[in-house]
Order: sequence, then structure tokens, then C-alpha cells
Amino acid sequence: YQRCTVHFYRNVLARVPKSKRPRVAAMLKAIHAMESREASEAKALEVAAELDGMKLKEAARVVRDGCAETLTYTRFPREHWRRIRTNNAIERLNREIRRRTRVVGTFPDGR
Repeated sequence: YQRCTVHFYRNVLARVPKSKRPRVAAMLKAIHAMESREASEAKALEVAAELDGMKLKEAARVVRDGCAETLTYTRFPREHWRRIRTNNAIERLNREIRRRTRVVGTFPDGR
């Protein structure tokens, strides 16, 4: 399961005051900028500890609980990371299906 990094960032930032969001966003992006999975996991723990220090316990909990799901792409060869880091292709396909089914309105039931 690969969780979208953008949605992960949104979930964390929703628990952060607006004045601290730019700093926390930079910290979150640093997690995914690491060269290896081990370094990313270590950085995630470091970021969570720093969030605890900033008295942002809920945001720290979200980082600890959800960061591993955003790092699934690191199990694949490095040359594929850029393409599979987010699941935007799947999300785009689902949006297209919803768009087309809304136009139809109701589907015939065979009667």
C-alpha cells in the first residue's frame, strides 16, 4: 500500500497552527528527500520528536503512525521512485470514472 505523500502532508498540517505550517512542511519534505529508506525512517522519528518539542503532539502522532505508508516506494529500485512516490495516476483514474458516471446519471438495470 502506497499512501500519497501530499495527502499525508495535509493530514499532518491540519493539526498544526498556521504560523508554524511553513516550518513543519519543510520538515516533512526533508523526510522524503533522503537517499534511503533507513535514512527516511530515521528522519521521520527525528521530525516527530521535534514536533513533540514544539508541543504539536497530534501532528507528531500522525507522523509516527503514517510515515511508513508513504515510504513504500523505497522498496523498489531507485530509478522508479520518482514515478511511484505518489499514487496520482490511480487517483486521476478514479476521478475520471466518477466524472463519466455522473454524466450518465442512472445506469439501466436491464428492465
